[in-house]
Amino acid sequence: MASRAVLARRFSSAMAEEVMELQNKQAASLWHPMTQQRAWNAKEARPPAPVVSSAGSRLQRMDGSTMLDMIAGLWCVNVGYGRREIADVAHAAMVELPYHAPTMGSPQQIELAAKIGELLGMEAQVYFSASGSEANEAAFKIARMYHALNRDDPAGALRYKIVSRQRAYHGNTAGAMAATGQAERKIGFGPQPPGYVKVPPPYPYRRNPKLTPEEHVDDVVRQLEDTIVYEGAETVAAFVMEPIISGGGVLVPTSSYLPKVRAVCDKYGVLLVLDEVVSGFGRTGAMFGHQHYGVKPDIITMAKGLTSGYMPLGATAVDAKIFRKFDGCDGVAVPPHLAHLRQINTYGGHPVACAVALKNIEIIENERLVDRAADVGDYFVKQLEEHLLPLPYVGEIRHKGLLVGVELVANKDTKEPLPETLSAKVPASCATDGIIVGRNGTTVPGLANVLIFAPPFVVEKPDCDLVVASLKNAILALP
Repeated sequence: MASRAVLARRFSSAMAEEVMELQNKQAASLWHPMTQQRAWNAKEARPPAPVVSSAGSRLQRMDGSTMLDMIAGLWCVNVGYGRREIADVAHAAMVELPYHAPTMGSPQQIELAAKIGELLGMEAQVYFSASGSEANEAAFKIARMYHALNRDDPAGALRYKIVSRQRAYHGNTAGAMAATGQAERKIGFGPQPPGYVKVPPPYPYRRNPKLTPEEHVDDVVRQLEDTIVYEGAETVAAFVMEPIISGGGVLVPTSSYLPKVRAVCDKYGVLLVLDEVVSGFGRTGAMFGHQHYGVKPDIITMAKGLTSGYMPLGATAVDAKIFRKFDGCDGVAVPPHLAHLRQINTYGGHPVACAVALKNIEIIENERLVDRAADVGDYFVKQLEEHLLPLPYVGEIRHKGLLVGVELVANKDTKEPLPETLSAKVPASCATDGIIVGRNGTTVPGLANVLIFAPPFVVEKPDCDLVVASLKNAILALP
């Protein structure tokens, strides 16, 4: 990978006129997601200088400034920026086979599907798409169609509801957004598709103080079971969840939660769908987040770290027992000629993306980056706890591997969330130090108070120290 010194040399002579011209074009033509651009359009401010290069955990703008990226792009650049070996593989694959229809198979696609099953430790069939949202949409369709084809379940054809969790994020397409439990992401896009039901997640920090953490988990699982019963268990197709709620505030469950959820799903014939889009491919210090908890899901979705963001790719892995229901059909619930998966994505399983994913996984395994994520994550959190927990406004620090959340509160005793007007000042202050820090903004009204860190696995411990120092200064500067 390119060194930081190389980055600094490469663009130090960029002309201010070029930067300004691109900033003007950016304001006039480019619509950024999750960004209020009023000041740019009114020419009261300029957009940031364009990003032009990257290496390791750093990005460089056209004006020569660098940024330490503590959220890995959008939670995805697990192996770090500037991997020439991945670029070389992509080039070779593109020259050899730039595209094929998803109904065909390429060596890259076939080998990747087999590798995913190996990493999951299960006999799986893998359906490819181009994003996490699409992977989750496919999971919901597969779950519903599985039940329609399952003649062993008299209620199978009635099962269509998807239960998900408050604060969770599952994507921005219609079904995935309906499953998402973040109200502010959905305002103005209603009405949402029917058939999606929410339950609370475990949140030990904000549990009823009369309950122990384990009693809190039991209460949350009981609410899941009650919801399935009250909705009519025979109408529920699947329960979808992230092993660790990520964008909703890094909510880490106790070790007993997932096994208890699995038991409830089994009791009522509900499929367990695990959204590993963020937590997959080493982010939590295990190859997949659910592997910390000893459960076997029915369907697993993934994207982001599958290619470390070098190419768009999503995947939906399905346990073989689910897939086999699509092998045959008695023609009662579904006509025989419709008994296959009636779902396709133009760019699903793109041969170049699959080649990139295989190389990405090879790097993760050969460089032991999963272990590194666990080690550096523990170090980072130790420094955060030592230097930040004693400060005002810092309520709790949570993590699994290199998925870290710092919850900010106005009052440590009452745990009143720090208002967004103040919590937003912390990432803004860190940005002036050249550090990109995430926050769960535009998610749950009144609860955008969690700072989020999900850096590339190659982030160095001295970089973590820089982040801690910047955070400390930012928090101490709050009124």
